[in-house]
Amino acid sequence: MYLNCHTYYSLRYGTIKPEQLLAIASENGVQTLALTDINSTSACLDVMRLSKKYKIKPVLGVDFRNGVQQQFILIAKNNQGFQNINTYLSKFLHNHDLQIPERPDEDLEDCFVIYPYQNQNHFELKSNEFLGITPQDLNTLKFSKWNEFKHKLVVLKTVSFQNKKGFNTHRLLRAIDNNTLLSKLPKSEEGHENDMMLPYNDLCETYSEFPKLISNTEQLLEDCTTTFDFENTEPKNQKCLTENETSDYQLLKQLTYDGINYRYGIKVEQKVYDRIEKELHIIKKKGFVSYFLINWKILEYARSKNYYYVGRGSGANSIIAYLLRITDVDPIELDLYFERFINLFRQNPPDFDLDFSWRDRDDITNYIFNTFKHTALIAVYNTFKFKASIRELGKVFGLPKSEMDKLTRGKYHINQLDQLSQLVIKYSTYVEGFPNYLGIHAGGILISEQPIHSYCATFMPPKGFATTQFDMVVAEDIGLYKFDILSQRGLGKIKEAVEIIDENYSDQPPIDIHDIKGFKKDERIKDLLRNAKAIGCFYVESPAMRMLLKKLQVDNYLGLVAASSIIRPGVAKSGMMREYILRYRYPERRKEAHPVLQKIMPETYGIMVYQEDVIKVAHLFGGLDLGESDMLRRGMSGKFRSRDEFAKVKQKFFDNCKHDGKPEDLVANIWRQIESFAGYAFAKGHSASYAVESYQSLFLKAYYPLEYMTATINNFGGFYNTELYVHEARMHNGIIEAPCINKSFTQAVIKEKTIYLGFMFLQSLEAKTINRILNERQEHGKFESLDDFIERVSISIEQISILIKINAFRFTGINKRELLWEAHLKISKTVIKEDVVTLFKTERVNYNTPELPSTDLENAFDSIELLGFSLCNPFYLLKTHSISNLRAKHLIQLENKIIIIEGYLITTKNTKTANGKMMHFGTFLDRDGDFLDTVHFPPIAAKYPFRGKGIYSITGKVMVEFDCVTIEVSKLERLDIIEDPRYAVKSLNPTFQNKKSFQDLKQAQA
Repeated sequence: MYLNCHTYYSLRYGTIKPEQLLAIASENGVQTLALTDINSTSACLDVMRLSKKYKIKPVLGVDFRNGVQQQFILIAKNNQGFQNINTYLSKFLHNHDLQIPERPDEDLEDCFVIYPYQNQNHFELKSNEFLGITPQDLNTLKFSKWNEFKHKLVVLKTVSFQNKKGFNTHRLLRAIDNNTLLSKLPKSEEGHENDMMLPYNDLCETYSEFPKLISNTEQLLEDCTTTFDFENTEPKNQKCLTENETSDYQLLKQLTYDGINYRYGIKVEQKVYDRIEKELHIIKKKGFVSYFLINWKILEYARSKNYYYVGRGSGANSIIAYLLRITDVDPIELDLYFERFINLFRQNPPDFDLDFSWRDRDDITNYIFNTFKHTALIAVYNTFKFKASIRELGKVFGLPKSEMDKLTRGKYHINQLDQLSQLVIKYSTYVEGFPNYLGIHAGGILISEQPIHSYCATFMPPKGFATTQFDMVVAEDIGLYKFDILSQRGLGKIKEAVEIIDENYSDQPPIDIHDIKGFKKDERIKDLLRNAKAIGCFYVESPAMRMLLKKLQVDNYLGLVAASSIIRPGVAKSGMMREYILRYRYPERRKEAHPVLQKIMPETYGIMVYQEDVIKVAHLFGGLDLGESDMLRRGMSGKFRSRDEFAKVKQKFFDNCKHDGKPEDLVANIWRQIESFAGYAFAKGHSASYAVESYQSLFLKAYYPLEYMTATINNFGGFYNTELYVHEARMHNGIIEAPCINKSFTQAVIKEKTIYLGFMFLQSLEAKTINRILNERQEHGKFESLDDFIERVSISIEQISILIKINAFRFTGINKRELLWEAHLKISKTVIKEDVVTLFKTERVNYNTPELPSTDLENAFDSIELLGFSLCNPFYLLKTHSISNLRAKHLIQLENKIIIIEGYLITTKNTKTANGKMMHFGTFLDRDGDFLDTVHFPPIAAKYPFRGKGIYSITGKVMVEFDCVTIEVSKLERLDIIEDPRYAVKSLNPTFQNKKSFQDLKQAQA
């Protein structure tokens, strides 16, 4: 009876959750309903999957609207009709310039069309077309010509909200969507306040004068049957890469054995062949052959284009993946647990996360869309977050910004708020989690056997690739498993560094960045790892990882693989990170491990570190079968309600251990560790893949630090911002130069030990200006003077001022203040036209400009304004120069002493204690450029908060643990820097009076 039901996927309109819609229908005695979200099929598969639970037959369709103006409703008779609706809707979602017409402009087979009665009185209806009569239409219907054509009329009772509160929420969503105050929201932008579901009998009573409408509606719904099989978990991905499954398997087998020589050479151990046969058997039996081949096909293309990539995820546990060059991790060498990757109980394919350089990924995506027929990106639901909802609803209610700030910070007592603020809090809580708009998954791509529109409509985001209207969880529910094509700046750094090295060292043989076996033995790399000198290196440069490496003193591949997993929250929070460090450093402590655990995990001293460790312990220690262990794997994946997955097998684990006579306290402790992995663990192969990339970047850092830092700067770094990588280059004796008109390019370039920063780092310098400069320089040579530059490059005074202020014309030998004066006199403020050709060269008039010297200090502030950081030592900018000689290198000798030291803030990490209080970890640089690491416990964090970028005086106790030094802060004070000399008037600071250079300052402090 209900032909027009909306969920909250009718974005910023509906207010009912999909499952809630089914529950409401069940309560009201409704056995069949049509889900017709506005221009969306996001909820369709979820409602189909859940409908059995509520014993309701769902019918699928779409409410086609321009804004809120309803044009017509399409309802699918069957699966083909649903596909046709999705294809038709996608036409409008792909082209936003298209308006939805009053009636479909295509013949849509296997569909019913329902027009709203009020605005569809002027054309004849086809056999599959009907007029929908709302309760409000019933009085006028009696006097309408359509009263004589009752066979073409159906009940149209719209359902958009559950109750009055839902309607109020709807109005707020409409106001947000229209960016208007609630009081100014037009009625035409709202649904009807009675668009709620009535009990079935009440609805029949409403239409009792027109029984034909009721029977028409029931017949229409009875004629509609759409089915999806959620029980059969066989993958719905593209089934074959070749012509059939038999030839697919033959190709997989051939590629596998062809890869043996490349990976293992001539001498191959029997266990390699045994592992191959075991994997091939299960891959074939589970129907995952095409999944492997499609990944191989994508990477074959990548290699043909010389793209760098890393294959990781649980698929790295597979020797087939290794031999097909999907991954670079040898599962035999690392003894990777195959059952983590794939077993007969596992229904979904393994994960292959394929990382590419951020410069290459779009081409890979384009290749996939051009190669495979039924392809789409996966959407994510960007939902209303509580704080963002407060701001949105605050604007709708007309609250001042100060009031919204107070509410978002949570600094209020609900009973002390005025009525509007209370409503904002109330409805922010209610809409929290509602989908707001559809975005794109970070890298998920579907390659389907059936057309994507068999499952949902697609929209076209700015990225330019068709994207589903559902997310990855819904896709997996139906058996569509994604291919992860991800971008990563780490690979961009490695690739660019190799290119720079090949160019700068053309007389040397090209380096083999894939010589991982050689890197594992390299003493320079071992030294960097042991001493945590890994700034810029993939995955090992963060403060937490840097400290962990130092504590472990890792200098080998397996140790780095373990460290990559130990750093994850699951291991850290369970307390096992510290225990691992103790057992790593003090071998005698390893005896404390339970014998069974020590036998299961000898490499990690009986401590669970990887996902497969959890599965091994559950299987071999707790007696769970591999199917039950696979529940834990799903729980650790983070895609599901992880705690639920663990709870399902918890009792079985305890019962089995009790039956085996294992001590209760030991079993409870081990289960606590297992639970800590929920949603947070790495597979060992995943960590090993990360470690391979870490070794590549460590090699480049060890032997070509300046070239590598140049590439890091150009790829916008990694964990830190550009400033720290510039600093790191300087720490390796690099000379950092500001952009230069004659020597710089868009990106940074290196000449011997000098790195010239690129024009792209100058804030507000336009790309078209950069292109004009570089094109002119390439065609007609270097610029000789400011006049020569102005003659040859069309540029505005605003743009040339940026270049002069950063001292890009220093080759002229003229002070930049004088150049600025000249530029203002010689460049008109009129709009610059591109590519203006003049017949005669105008002779430049040279003016006598006053002598306007600039100081090093002024240059420093110019670079802060234009680059975001100073090219000088930031300590030179202190208002009062310290005479303290205390440095980071001295602290190891001052354990448990209270010290005062100065540090330049690099980054902070905020976290919460077990009782919910905020604390911080800080990373600073001392005057010598070495790291200072600080801990700020809640009382100190509250009393002495960070106050932004700058130099701080740090007071605290020196703590040393495993040779790693931190300062437990007791006081934190940001130090004043000098006034900006460009704007200071009559400053009393002697630096201004004497116009000293930094060289003078160095001598004065010596």
